[in-house]
Amino acid sequence: MPVIHPDVLEAPDHDSDTPIIAYAKDLAGKENNDWHHHARGQLLHITKGSLVVQTAGGTFVVPPERAVWVPGNMEHRTIYPTYTEFRTLYVREDWCSQFAAEPIVVQVTPLLRELIMALMGMTRHYDEHSPAGRLARVLLDQMALLPTAPLQLTFPSNEKLKGLADRIVECPAHIPSVATAAASCALSQRTFERRFSAETGISYRRWCNQAKLFRALELLAADRTVSDVSHKLGYEGPSAFIATFKKAFGVTPGQYFREKE
Repeated sequence: MPVIHPDVLEAPDHDSDTPIIAYAKDLAGKENNDWHHHARGQLLHITKGSLVVQTAGGTFVVPPERAVWVPGNMEHRTIYPTYTEFRTLYVREDWCSQFAAEPIVVQVTPLLRELIMALMGMTRHYDEHSPAGRLARVLLDQMALLPTAPLQLTFPSNEKLKGLADRIVECPAHIPSVATAAASCALSQRTFERRFSAETGISYRRWCNQAKLFRALELLAADRTVSDVSHKLGYEGPSAFIATFKKAFGVTPGQYFREKE
């Protein structure tokens, strides 16, 4: 079990001069934080459990070995569906220029994971030229190289379309047909499909499939079996669910959650 420095367990002081502030917290599950923002950019990373990050522009699912980058001063909130080991980094404003200006989900490499945990074991009171400061600089370089992962669900801004999207996310096992969805928004089917695609960047059908997969990630991170998840979300069976999952993420559910050596 990696050692965590007592400093890192304290709530972060965003006014500190420390280049990267590490923060560790274990959450029991079924918890969420209110909407908030801070000047520092944040890499939200977990080692166990699952995390959902919401911004005005979309929802991001963060299982282990993935992380989401949230730029500084962006309103967001976090949801912890199950017991979660939260290990996050707050990056000082002048160190954020090389990162995306919009939130993105990234894959956490084994090297970055070890660098994060190493910083978790050090005092927060360091300067840029100390061993911890040099480690933080290497960590920053590695963060800039992270590949992105397809774990974003962009929500429409139109009130009726967003209401429909919220209902689907709440219960993705029962997805309305295009005709039913269009009628609920008082739109023709053609207009509905055009507007939904324009506001989310993908078709209604693809968006619904993505929403269902996001819920699957949450359930799998909570140690639900593939059979249970496939049944709960209305797939024809475990094989159909595994095939859909692999097409979306490139690996099976078991491979996705397998702990790296």
